[in-house]
Amino acid sequence: MAAPTLQPPSFLLANLKADATTKPLLQRCHDLVKIIDEYPAKELHLIFPWLVECVFGSLDGVLAGWNLRLLHSRSNEYHIVMDFLHPSGPMMKLVYKLQAEEYKYEIPVNYLPGPVKACIQEGVLPDCPLFHNKLQFPLSGLLSLNLALNPFEFFMFNFAYCLITPKSYPQGHHGSSTDSAYFVLVDTYLKYFLPSEGTVPPSPFSDSRGSVTAPSPRSSSVSFAGYGVHSPSLLKHHIFHQPSVNAEPSAQEIWRSETLLQMFVEVWLHHYSLEMYQKLQSPQVKEPFTPTEEHVLVVRLLVKHLHAFSSSLKPEQLSSSPSLHSHTHTSPLEEFKRVVVQRFVQQKLYLFLQHCFGHWPLDASFRAVLETWLSYIQPWRYTGEKIQPQSDQNRTVPDKWESFAQENLLMYTKLFQVFLNRTVRTDLVNAKNALMVFRVAKVFAQPNLAEMIQKGEQLFLEPEHVLHHRQPRGYLTPSQGGSFLSSRQRVVTDMVFRVKSHVYSLEGQDCQYKQMFGSELRGAIMKLIQMIAQARQTAKRISDHSNEVAASSSFLSWFGLSSSDHNNTFSGAESEESGECLKKTHEFLDRALENLCLIFKLNQGQLTQLISNLGSSQDDGNCKQLPDCIQGENGLILTDLGRRQIINGQRRFDLQYQGDPELQPIRSYENALLVRLFYRISSLLNDRFGGHMSALCSRPDFLGRLGCHYLTIPDSTTRTNQSPVSRLRLERNRPPRLSLRPLASYRTILLLLLLYVLGALLSLGPVSSTLIILTGGFLFGLFMTLFGDKLKTHTN
Repeated sequence: MAAPTLQPPSFLLANLKADATTKPLLQRCHDLVKIIDEYPAKELHLIFPWLVECVFGSLDGVLAGWNLRLLHSRSNEYHIVMDFLHPSGPMMKLVYKLQAEEYKYEIPVNYLPGPVKACIQEGVLPDCPLFHNKLQFPLSGLLSLNLALNPFEFFMFNFAYCLITPKSYPQGHHGSSTDSAYFVLVDTYLKYFLPSEGTVPPSPFSDSRGSVTAPSPRSSSVSFAGYGVHSPSLLKHHIFHQPSVNAEPSAQEIWRSETLLQMFVEVWLHHYSLEMYQKLQSPQVKEPFTPTEEHVLVVRLLVKHLHAFSSSLKPEQLSSSPSLHSHTHTSPLEEFKRVVVQRFVQQKLYLFLQHCFGHWPLDASFRAVLETWLSYIQPWRYTGEKIQPQSDQNRTVPDKWESFAQENLLMYTKLFQVFLNRTVRTDLVNAKNALMVFRVAKVFAQPNLAEMIQKGEQLFLEPEHVLHHRQPRGYLTPSQGGSFLSSRQRVVTDMVFRVKSHVYSLEGQDCQYKQMFGSELRGAIMKLIQMIAQARQTAKRISDHSNEVAASSSFLSWFGLSSSDHNNTFSGAESEESGECLKKTHEFLDRALENLCLIFKLNQGQLTQLISNLGSSQDDGNCKQLPDCIQGENGLILTDLGRRQIINGQRRFDLQYQGDPELQPIRSYENALLVRLFYRISSLLNDRFGGHMSALCSRPDFLGRLGCHYLTIPDSTTRTNQSPVSRLRLERNRPPRLSLRPLASYRTILLLLLLYVLGALLSLGPVSSTLIILTGGFLFGLFMTLFGDKLKTHTN
């Protein structure tokens, strides 16, 4: 996979492969440290690809390697692995040692992200300079294309790819933990190679040439696929054209920072192009890549660190105009900080998040995607400034972030609209979903932010004649090589240019922009507010009903003073929507309503009227109706309106247990031992005397009616709407049978004990008390047989 062909066999490699199956990890790492120190690069070159595969696993996922994603600090091997893979540890020392000799290692093009692979296979140069001038064309043709990477690139590619390699986790393990060795290593590498303070430590084998050859400039005849055109390289002017070997270390070592970031972004984010995403809107197109929760958590870590890295730019350089900025007065690292987020991350992260918003399951795991988005659109949270907790709620977004909001307009407006479309399909009674709505509303309600976004929209909607000429698709901002316009219009025109460039590069020149603060979205917000109000009322109704059920299950219920119908429980009273969760739901939704009013400047009177139209009396009346359905051949079929009514708790089906009553789950008010004992006894009696019971109940006289009272038979008068399967099952009439299960109820047992105690107080023996109880039960049955029908008619 990695090493060049026709290499002589290495006895060192053979010994290491043998040791890998016999020696413990600690001993193997000690041996590797000695080998890296003592052996020449020529020998180490042969073992490097094998060692990388041993650590990170194979690219196809067959070999798991050291299982960094499952290795936690509780493990004995955790610290061994962390020391070995540290940026200044033995493994990186091996990388630098091979780097100095300019060795190359091959990666099959098939393992590259989808858009990059498609470009290469179509003979088009990818937009990322990381993959330029590295193609190896084998004699067998284009089907087995490889990329020749230098040791640092090869190491970082395998490290980054380890995150997205399909893994089969052992039972009881999962890969979404933020304390795994992999997650901690990502954080360590980011802090080391993209430092917020100071410079990148020099490698022990650095030289003045850097380590990679500068890609050749693109000519106008080169065709480009994708969704935007960027300059071929970020800092090649500084890196590869140093006037002196005594230049500052950051100028010589910045290539590692750029390479690491490009590798992370390409491998983790670049799975969707604009054209590919547009094709994905068709339901017939299979998704090319589906990220996991663990993947998204690592992406969020990257986003947070890049904001901190970018925000550490020195104030005097931050305020400098990019067009007038002199390269001779800025270090490469500082220039890197200036453009790192917009140049490297914005475009690919936008498509990545948009895909996640549209395809992620409607469950609580979406929180990882949501927080990644909210982290990106709040760079001011990662500036390192200390924030007073009590003032965080009303903290105004500093004016200096206005340009960021404008150059990332779609990150705010388009993704907010996609989130809104997703929210209306979720159950807002669930506290976790309510929390996500509250989180988004709280972020956008920060003072100043809505005004910044609205101003950005106004700039984008400026007439086209504001610009001297219409740029083709792939606008370039001035920091990307675009030109400024006349000085007379420079301020306004430059802002318009930046916003239009951002939107067209991410959505295409023919995009149809929908305003976040327009009338169409305002109508959608009003619908969301209705849903929130309905969810609040549903949560209150569930809470009230749960309290009633809890009260009816108290000590008094043992005496028969409450309903014993436990089959017809309220369908919405799930464990996650009860007790404290319902209180949280109500709180989250209340605060979300307040924040939505602040964001969209909603009229309080209009809002009050809108919510009052959903009064509790109307809502309670609706919840007793069936959801909206149409009659089909096999029964009722839910409409889209009916599905929304069920999701929001507005209406529900009357769910009842339709199986064998004797096989219902054992209730908390029943004795499990007695339930099983009485079931066996009644089964024996029913098997032996079932024919006599059926004959007795089939008699039309008084004796037959009396038998029907004491023997359990299906009640045809209480049939409800049933599914086709249940209807067919119940069409098979159950024969009359004896049921002793009521005797296993604690309430019945307590009542019998009290009757025996009362008999003892009246000087009655156990036999006499038993006869009196049986006689009373028989007389009650006679009474119900004679007058039961009349009582039911009178009650109805």
